[in-house]
Amino acid sequence: MNLAYTAVFTPCEEGGYMVTVPDLPGCITEGDNLAEALFMAEDAASGWVLGELEDGKEPPKASEMENIEVKDGQFKSIIA
Repeated sequence: MNLAYTAVFTPCEEGGYMVTVPDLPGCITEGDNLAEALFMAEDAASGWVLGELEDGKEPPKASEMENIEVKDGQFKSIIA
């Protein structure tokens, strides 16, 4: 099963990024740099979806990327 969701990246004052996946409530992670943040976001989202599947639930439908809002300084990217 291949899924893709929009992740929102927020630069941290101390460096690195905090990452949230708005379509997956509570799916939050971080990374010391952009590459690590991307990896951690994919890992966290995969774990979140796996938990849903193990509970017999369907993963949420992904929102259209343009419908995900970001604040100043944030950016968004698709993760699989």
